[in-house]
Parts: sequence; C-alpha cells; structure tokens
Amino acid sequence: MIDLDQHQKEIQQNLHSWQSKPLLQQIYASFYKRIVALIDRQIPGTVLEIGSGIGNLKAHYPPAVCSDLFPNPWLDLVCDGYELPFAASSLSHLVLFDVFHHLEAPRAFFKEARRVLTVRGRLIIFDPYISLASFPVYGLLHHEPVAWRKPIQKNDVAPRPRGYYAAQGNATRLFFRREGERPREPQFPKGWHVVHAEAFAAFSYLLSGGYSKPAVYPARLLPTLQGLDAKLSRWPRLFGARCLVALTPS
Repeated sequence: MIDLDQHQKEIQQNLHSWQSKPLLQQIYASFYKRIVALIDRQIPGTVLEIGSGIGNLKAHYPPAVCSDLFPNPWLDLVCDGYELPFAASSLSHLVLFDVFHHLEAPRAFFKEARRVLTVRGRLIIFDPYISLASFPVYGLLHHEPVAWRKPIQKNDVAPRPRGYYAAQGNATRLFFRREGERPREPQFPKGWHVVHAEAFAAFSYLLSGGYSKPAVYPARLLPTLQGLDAKLSRWPRLFGARCLVALTPS
C-alpha cells in the first residue's frame, strides 16, 4: 500500500521548496500556461486535476477541482484516479501534471477517464520526456526510475493492493515512440484521438534543481535559458525533457 506518512512528508518538502524558490514558480507558470491553453472553456463540465500535490493549477485556472489520494487543506477532493467519484459524462477535462508516470495500469485509467469525460472532453497529460539529453538527468539525479525497458502493464483493471509505482519513461514510450502499436498489439490508447502531442526542451527546468535540489543558475538567466529551450525544441529526441499530450474520446 502507499505509505501515507511518506507521501505527506514529500508533499510538505515540495511545498517548502515551492515557497522558497521563486525561480521554480516562474518555470512552472510557463508549464501551466501550456496546459491552460489546451482547456476548451466551451465544453460544459468540471475540470478535474488528478494528483494535484501542492495544488498549483488553481493559481492559473481557478475553476479547477484539485484532488489527490490523501487530504490536504488546499485540495477540494480526495479520490483515486482509477475510481473517480463522478457520474458518467460529467467532466469536461482531466488534467494530470507529473502523474501519468505513476499509473501502473494506464489502460485501466483510460477506461475510467473515458467513462467520466463528456463526448468532447479532453484528457491533458504533462509528464517527463526522455531524450538523449534528459535521460541521464532523470535516470541519475531523480529518485524515480525511468524504467525504459520495463514492461508496461496492459490490463484493463488496476492492480490491488495499489503500491507506489513510477516509470518516468512511460509517456515518451506510449505517446511518442508508440510502443503500443507494434504488430499484433492493440493501438494505444484504444478508443482515443490524440489532438496534441508536443515534446520540448526544458533545460531551464532541469538546471533549476526542481523541488529537491538547488538551482545551478540565477533567476535572472531564466529568460535566456527559456529562449535556448525554444530553439532546441526543434530536436526533441535529442534535447526534449518535458511533454504535453491532449486526447479526446473517439
């Protein structure tokens, strides 16, 4: 089972880092801007973020409902992404920020997401992207495994008990390298249409140290590094570090 005490300890550490690192807040503001741009406000229904952590989406999209597995004062809801407490076709959007790589059974999640989303609803996923440049950073400097060659579970039912799981490479493998489309394997994700798939360089993020490590550059250089990221994003397989995917039920 997931360790509640460990989870809350990490949440508090992340909250402290967030409050003490204005550079991190600026970087994430650019990430949330990308996410919000994919929210179609004309679609009726609730915008739900799953695995909200310290709940920063609300600062950029106040109508969002923020949820996680365990309660915290800034969250609106406690729920499991595999078993959402919403009626069928009641949500306009599902947002997963650094959550997809924690889903041990992605097919089971997609099944539940399809149930709760409206016909034109969107699933928005923001996750690590594994490239030649980012692989050593995610693989050596981050506590979560990349699991580049580990089999991805293809069951339609989530496992029980649900323990801690992480595989930072899953979004890259499934949405960009299309591993689920090999001969004799069903298309992944079955029953969905990808409306947006973007991988981009994020050295401004990697060199910031994220939540757990100190930055290796001063905040005044952020615009310069973001400009470099924009140029290097032309070659995502070489320099990509983040990806943004939006899907709708087909």
